[in-house]
Amino acid sequence: MKIDRIEIHHISMPLVSQFETSKHVERDRECLLIHVDGDGHEGWGECVAQRVPWYSYESTGTAWHVLEDYLVPAILGNELEEPSEFTDHVAGIKGHPMAKAGLEMALWDLAGQMASEPLAEMLGGERTHVEVGISIGIQDDVGALLEVVRDHLNEGYRRVKLKIKPGMDLEYVQAVREAHPDLLLQVDANAAYDTNQAKVFEKMDRFGLALIEQPFPEEDLLAHAELQARVSTPVCLDESIDSVTMARQALGLDACRIINIKAGRVGGLTEAVKIHDLCSAHNIPVWCGGMLETGIGRASNLALASLPGFTLPGDISATDRYYEVDVAVPRFTLNPDGTIDVPTDPGLGIDVDPTALENFTVRTKQFAAKT
Repeated sequence: MKIDRIEIHHISMPLVSQFETSKHVERDRECLLIHVDGDGHEGWGECVAQRVPWYSYESTGTAWHVLEDYLVPAILGNELEEPSEFTDHVAGIKGHPMAKAGLEMALWDLAGQMASEPLAEMLGGERTHVEVGISIGIQDDVGALLEVVRDHLNEGYRRVKLKIKPGMDLEYVQAVREAHPDLLLQVDANAAYDTNQAKVFEKMDRFGLALIEQPFPEEDLLAHAELQARVSTPVCLDESIDSVTMARQALGLDACRIINIKAGRVGGLTEAVKIHDLCSAHNIPVWCGGMLETGIGRASNLALASLPGFTLPGDISATDRYYEVDVAVPRFTLNPDGTIDVPTDPGLGIDVDPTALENFTVRTKQFAAKT
């Protein structure tokens, strides 16, 4: 496939409700959408970098710069046999995995459109629907948290993840566990704790959590290994795993028993599948994390989560969880059994609503191959 034209759209979409983590409060979803044309077909991708670099060093601003000045020129006008070849074209560009993943996703969609093949099949997926959970941001008090949890369980979600931070952890987790003794429950610290606060997680052992996600800073694998040796609850790594190399090191150190795979965090679907394969070979469960994606990124996550090693519910959720109006159609809905269907149409299996895209676009730029 020859890449003839690329567009970048910077969009801002209002969330149904604010989403608070240990690091940041998100009220509007800002991201970059990438549109590629080639050989009479088109593909869409989503760069999940947000306005503020709280999750990683990337932001919409840095991603735009790297896409415009480096990544787009690296492939514009070039022929690619497979989307996975993209990594070879940009191998000399250090870092910026979210920017790379957004453009690579568009190439996967384009390739699927050309081959009339769904993305899930292209990646090796096996499931027609995947089990999903709900991620709940930090609430003002325990009462508010219990109300939000109850509402989402009534919607049909069967797994709940609580965002936590120092001072808003044990009391909140205990209250949810006491209210819902059989709930599949997990917590996510987004690296908010230091090793002096490790006893908080030792105390959480009694709550029967499915996992404790990323308690310490991402670079400190040893701290996670030391914690995992002291607790029976599985430690799950998220921010620490930015490549298959880091996944291999984490498993070698026994720093975790579960890995959260986000294609945006690791540089794209090609690398995400490599991590999945490594974990499967070591009998390590994986699950698909979320970054408040639009329907474009949500479709990609569902395809990825259809691979056999994704045995835990992902942070994918239905469209209504985040957006009253989305840029992509059809909207994703929750099935009665707590699953969401994997798209079966070619590529990502979605279409972009031009009216919604125009309404949410902050800026856009087009790039055309030289003739």
